[in-house]
Order: sequence, then structure tokens, then C-alpha cells
Amino acid sequence: MRRLNRKKTLNLMKELDAFPKVPESYVETSASGGTVSLIAFTTIAFLTIMEFMVYRDTWMKYEYEVDKDFTSKLRINIDITVAMRCQYVGADVLDLAETMVASADGLIYESVIFELTPQQKELQRMLQLIQSRLQEEHSLQDVIFKSAFKSASTALPPREDNPLQSPDACRIHGHLYVNKVAGNFHITVGKAIPHPRGHAHLAALVSHESYNFSHRIDHLSFGELIPGIINPLDGTEKIASDHNQMFQYFITVVPTKLHTYKISAETHQFSVTERERVINHAAGSHGVSGIFMKYDISSLMVTVTEEHMPFWQFLVRLCGIIGGIFSTTGILHGFGRFVAEIIFCRFRLGSYRSTSVPLPDGHTSNHLPPITDNSTH
Repeated sequence: MRRLNRKKTLNLMKELDAFPKVPESYVETSASGGTVSLIAFTTIAFLTIMEFMVYRDTWMKYEYEVDKDFTSKLRINIDITVAMRCQYVGADVLDLAETMVASADGLIYESVIFELTPQQKELQRMLQLIQSRLQEEHSLQDVIFKSAFKSASTALPPREDNPLQSPDACRIHGHLYVNKVAGNFHITVGKAIPHPRGHAHLAALVSHESYNFSHRIDHLSFGELIPGIINPLDGTEKIASDHNQMFQYFITVVPTKLHTYKISAETHQFSVTERERVINHAAGSHGVSGIFMKYDISSLMVTVTEEHMPFWQFLVRLCGIIGGIFSTTGILHGFGRFVAEIIFCRFRLGSYRSTSVPLPDGHTSNHLPPITDNSTH
């Protein structure tokens, strides 16, 4: 009984076989079939390698939501060099929510030389080139996000030479914590002094001839400081054409959560619009000479997540490639053989065209001569 049940089960499984085996004596090979098979296997190998490269790669997914965190502080990271002596300039932040000057104790004033060394100029040119490419190819930002923590900081390297000239510029660097509302960070003549109705700068003792707001922005970012991330104003250099000149940067800050396979961080992206003009009260161009960065916080938060193709999806795509190529090449091969047979059949029929046969009475016959048994031998 057990053997009978096994035979029935085996016979049932044979009937369910979707891959019947054809005896080798019934299989006919051809040169065209071998050529098509070689092309198919080569294509499968090439597409499999390309699909594996796609599987290894990752991409960034962007999600948007309302930023509900309005109680925390916003960190501003600053590294700006102004072509004036440190005793002549002052930097502070005007918080529009409380209409008061935020504390700028986190900033360091360092006397430096405005002219860069050749090594520093090379890094600055590289940053400016990257900035120009980022404006044209926005997808490069994803590459920077994925490789940010593999890169070094974008700060300029220290000077290696020992110049004889005295420092003629002031490097203002450090960080500030402000409220997450619109504000104005500015660098102008004179140190900031408290005032009940706002703020003021003690600029009466500085002559207009010493005004020079040529500046270089080595780094400006918002939020957590992430080495390797290139911000829109990094590497910017502006040369003033007049002593009384105003440089304005209108910045829109977008809170961003970055989640990659290497690190998770909360930072901020921003876009900027630049404007500069000469202060000339006689011509109607009013204002204060200096560098003004007016920033505003977006109400949306962007979550950037690095994603990877699942393994099961890779297998499905791989099976689709293999099966699709086999089916397509089989159809094309069958169609090619069908066309070739039609052409060869016409050629063979053309070789049996009607011929003229002379008759004994002098006439000719255009009919084919009858085929007899002797003619077949």
C-alpha cells in the first residue's frame, strides 16, 4: 500500500511538472540559436552587474512636516573675516521677537591678515567651484549629505608663513544661541552698546576713511555643526568699492533632520539672496555701512532619510531581467527564423521558373517537363 501511494504521489508530481524534459535526440541546435544565446547571456551578465550597482547605492528621501518646536534655541555658527581692525567693528544679533540685542559673548575677535596664503586661496577657489556646481546640479547635495562625515571641516587651514606686516583685518568666529524667530545678525562700525529702545553702536570715534567692509565668509551655518557640509555662503568673498557700503544677505532657514546609515543629526539648511549698495545720503541711498544678515525661520521641517533597496526587491528585479531577456530573445529568434524561411522559400521557388521545351513540330512549350520515376534517380 505504501509503494502504491508513493507511485500515485510520484505520478501526480510528474503531471504537475511545469518544466518537462525534452530528450536530447529531439533537440536541434543551430548556429543562429547559439549566436542569440551568446548575446542573451552577455546582456544578462551586463544588466545583472548594473542592477547590483543600483542595489548597492542609496538615495535620499525627503519628507515635509510642520515644525512644532518653537521653544528651543537656534545656534548660529559664524566665521567671518572683515578687512578692518577689531577695535573698529562690532557684531551682534537683534532678536525681533523681544526687540532686544541678543548676547554676543560667544564670538571671538581675532586680529588677522586679510590676504590669504596660496594654500588658503586654493581651498577658497575649490569652495567657490563647488558652490557654482551646486547651483546647477541640485542632486549633488545628496552626495554631500551621504559623505558629509567622511570629509574634513570646510574651515580654512591656518597660515604657515610668518608675515612681517601687522594684522589689518578682524576674524569674528564662534557661535550664538538665539530664539527661533526672525532676526538680524550684523557687523558694523563700533562696539554694540545697550539701549532701552533697541541697540546702538559706538561709531563716533571711527573715521569714515577707515571704513572697509570687504569681507570673506569662511563659514556660516545654523543648527548643529556638521563637518563636511558645504553651506551656501561658505567661501564667499566681497570687496567693497566704497568706504560707505552696505552688504545685505536675506536668509531663509529651514529646519532639517538628517538620518543616514552613519549618523543622525539635527541641522538647518538655508537659501540666501544677496544685495549690496553704496550709502550716499545725498543721492537718496540711506542706511548704515556694514554687513547685515537678515534671517527668517521657515515653519516647515524637512526630514532627509537615506534609504536602500530591499533585498527581496533586488531579487524580483533580477528575475525580471533574466526571464524578460530569455523570452524576448526567444521571440526575436523565432521571428527571425520565420522571416528567413519565407525568403529562402521564395528563392527556391524562383529556381524552378518555367523553361521553354522544343517540340518536334517546331513549336515550344513553356510548361515544366513532367517528372518521371527515372528523373528522381
